[in-house]
Amino acid sequence: MNDILQKIEEEYRTIERDLHNPDLFKNQELLKTLLQRKSEIEDIVLLYREWKDIQKSIQGARDILGMEHDAELLQMAQEELATLTKKEEQVLSQLKVALLPKDKNDSKDIIIEIRPAAGGEESALFAAELGRMYMRYAERQKWSIEIINQNETDGGGMKELIFKIHGKNVYSKLKYESGVHRVQRIPETEAKGRVHTSTVTVAVLPEVDDIDIHIRDEDLEITTSRSSGAGGQKVNKTSSAVRMVHIPTGIVVECQDERSQLKNKQKALSILKARLYAAEEEKRQKELGQERLAQVGTGDRSEKIRTYNFPQDRLTDHRIHVNWSNLSSIMDGNIEEIIERMILEDQAKKLQQSIL
Repeated sequence: MNDILQKIEEEYRTIERDLHNPDLFKNQELLKTLLQRKSEIEDIVLLYREWKDIQKSIQGARDILGMEHDAELLQMAQEELATLTKKEEQVLSQLKVALLPKDKNDSKDIIIEIRPAAGGEESALFAAELGRMYMRYAERQKWSIEIINQNETDGGGMKELIFKIHGKNVYSKLKYESGVHRVQRIPETEAKGRVHTSTVTVAVLPEVDDIDIHIRDEDLEITTSRSSGAGGQKVNKTSSAVRMVHIPTGIVVECQDERSQLKNKQKALSILKARLYAAEEEKRQKELGQERLAQVGTGDRSEKIRTYNFPQDRLTDHRIHVNWSNLSSIMDGNIEEIIERMILEDQAKKLQQSIL
C-alpha cells in the first residue's frame, strides 16, 4: 500500500507543479483534466501525509521510552504513544477506504424517477411524499432542484414524478435510494382502521453528457400533444407535451412540465440518455459479477429496499437490517444519518471484498 501512496503523492506534486505553469491556461481542456484529477486524489494525499507525520511522532515517542529514565517523562511518552497509535489506526482505516475503487458516477448530478406501484391512490400519495422527502434533503444540502415531469392524481398523489438534482457529489449520496419503497399505514379513507401496504418505485440515474452516450436522430420517434393537467390555468393550450420513443430499445419518455415544446424535448432527451446509460451500467455490473456482490444492493428498482411502518414509527432498511424511528422527521428530509450508514456499510463490504 505504501508504494501506491507514494506514487499518488508524486502524481499530486507533478500536477501542482504543472498548474503553476502559465502556458497551461492556453489549454483549457488539459487544465480541467488536471484540476479534476487533483481533486480526486487530494484527500488521499492529505491522509497519507498525516499518516507519515503520525508515524514520525510515534517513532519519537518510542525513542524517548528507550532512552529516558525520568518517570514523569516516561509516563508522558507512554500516554502520547497510546494516543498516536489509536490515531494512526483511524487514519489508516480512512486511507484504506479512500483507496477503494471510485464509482465514476459519484460526482454526477442525478435524475430521480418516482412512480406508484401497488396500492392505488395510497401508493400515489406516498410517491408524492417521497418526492418531497428527497427535495427537502436536497435543499438542506444546498443543492438545486429542477422538475422535469410531474403527473398528479385527483387525490393529490403522483402518477409519476421526475426531477433533477444538481450539486456536489449528488449521486454518491443518493444512489442507494433506487429500489422498491414499501409503506405500511392506515389511509385517511380507511374507516375500519386497517393497515394498508403500498409500494413505490424509485430510480436514481446519474445524468450523462453527450460524450457518455450518443443517440442518433433516426433512432428517435417523437410525437407531441397538449399537456394534460388538473384543469383551468394548468392545462396547456398548445402542443408542448413530448413523447419520445427510442426505437432500438423501446424505451419511452414523456415530458410535459414545460410550456415550451423545445424545453420538453431537451428534458426528455436527458432522461432517455440517463436511462440508456443506466441500462449499460447494469449490464456491465452483471458481467463483473463478484464486484456487484460487494455493494449494498443492486440498484435494481425491483428490489425491495425499505419499509416505512407508520403505526410503529419505524423505517427498516432490508439491505443492512437496520431500523430508524421518528418517521415524521425522516419524511421531512432528515435522511443524512440513513445515507451515511448506507455509505459506511457499502465501504465495509467493499473493503472485505478487497481482502478476500
